[in-house]
Amino acid sequence: MSEHVYKKVELTGSSTKGTDEAIRNAIAKASKSLHHMDWFEVVETRGHIENGEIAHWQVTIKVGFRLDDWPS
Repeated sequence: MSEHVYKKVELTGSSTKGTDEAIRNAIAKASKSLHHMDWFEVVETRGHIENGEIAHWQVTIKVGFRLDDWPS
């Protein structure tokens, strides 16, 4: 088994529906350019209020992904 190297990037997803969808939106967008994503961790949750109600959720996550193995 080869030894892997991982990198983490920080992303912020948003949604009008909730925190889960904000996370899913961030991961879905990142998956178009990042490969081998293995995990995420929630760093921060915040929201935007309009007229006394929640208008948007914003969730900042760190996503860990495995770097490609190059032939020796």
